[in-house]
Amino acid sequence: MSQWTDEIFATSQRVAIPVMTHPGIEALGYKVIDAVKSGEVHYQAIKYLADHYSSAACSTIMDLTVEAEAFGCQIEFPENDMPHVLGRLVYDETSVEALQVPNLHMGRVPEYLKATRMAVETITDKPVLAGCIGPFSLAGRLYDMSEIMVAIYTEPEVILTLLRKCNEFIISYCRELKNLGASGVFIAEPAAGLLSNDDCMIYSTVFIQELVKELQDDKFAVILHNCGNTGQCTQAMIESGAAALHFGNAVDMMEALKVCPANIVVMGNVDPVGVIKQASPEKVKEVTLGLLHKTSDYKNFVLSSGCDIPPHVSLENINAFFKALEEYNR
Repeated sequence: MSQWTDEIFATSQRVAIPVMTHPGIEALGYKVIDAVKSGEVHYQAIKYLADHYSSAACSTIMDLTVEAEAFGCQIEFPENDMPHVLGRLVYDETSVEALQVPNLHMGRVPEYLKATRMAVETITDKPVLAGCIGPFSLAGRLYDMSEIMVAIYTEPEVILTLLRKCNEFIISYCRELKNLGASGVFIAEPAAGLLSNDDCMIYSTVFIQELVKELQDDKFAVILHNCGNTGQCTQAMIESGAAALHFGNAVDMMEALKVCPANIVVMGNVDPVGVIKQASPEKVKEVTLGLLHKTSDYKNFVLSSGCDIPPHVSLENINAFFKALEEYNR
């Protein structure tokens, strides 16, 4: 991965890594529920996209319920949309203290490990980037997002205990993804974007730093995704030590690039819903080209979607995204 990033910095050609799996699921005739429950279907979607698009890496589904389910949360599974967490699992000091850190055999974790393993075994011409939720986002799903935003001020030690348990599981999960041969992992931490920079440091960054210290090396990159950040906690993202930072469309990409060190890969941030899903192919191409031209002075920029590309995006719009990249590189 170090060599891969060095090549990105060295070339005048732009590369793209949109975070997408759903177009592959749909192209193969499956529904969302099929892919999030079956590692085989999940893998087939990854492989389809790897074979059909010139993405510089491929990624697994950005599913923010897998880890919560492993802890014991009840999950709702719509047929054609991403799963949702129902209710809350912990709610006070007693329940947090009693919470057990699950093993990697719980819930759908084995299916997501299977998808990663199969992708690594068959996709050999580009990195396979696995996915995992971030610690604060996981804690928010276990404790309830609204409640945790209050509790970080009223019961900070309880939330820190919960975060330590969340991070213990996340590190074990990411260690197994690395052992399976994944070249890196997207850590999806959107809930941390609700915090100030100082609070983001306390309740997210210090735990990401632990994961980075434990797992990141020349062969394995941590990519920190925070589409909730509007710019107020960019510095906390930088402090994480992650090899790459992935920004949502709420951030001004130029402002992010100005403050991010040149040795960090900076990824983003075409709006996945407002542009890639809802706009015309012509508009997708126009917006994507505009972003490429605007960021042309930054060697560390990698074109991407601002978040996971949602279900039901037309292939014409996906093609327009990549046509813009091809036109820019010509």
